[in-house]
Amino acid sequence: MRKYIYLGIACGGGAGASLRYIISTLFPSHGGFPYGTFIVNMLGCFLLSFMYHFFSKFFTKAGVLKKAVTTGLIGSFTTFSAFTSEFVQLTFTDTYLALLYITGTLLLGGIMTILGSQWGKKWFI
Repeated sequence: MRKYIYLGIACGGGAGASLRYIISTLFPSHGGFPYGTFIVNMLGCFLLSFMYHFFSKFFTKAGVLKKAVTTGLIGSFTTFSAFTSEFVQLTFTDTYLALLYITGTLLLGGIMTILGSQWGKKWFI
């Protein structure tokens, strides 16, 4: 069973990384602000908390699918390393934009997580 979880995570990871690349290409940085990374991280905050309730309701025994979607797909879709790297780069070029990026990411990320959880509870519980 464990080998199927690893395979599921690998497949989900490939899909998530590809989606992240597509979104980053569709929403490139403008004026130094990394829109692509910001968008994928906000979507990831929402989706991870939303999917928690989805799996709790419909797929309680589907461990492989849950890991493929949460750890694989959403985990590779979002990117903390790119977020921190872009933040550091911005601090050298535009301190105001760097502060806006980190504050906006943390505040909106928290809000998106709460919204995802609330919507998941509403739809699936």
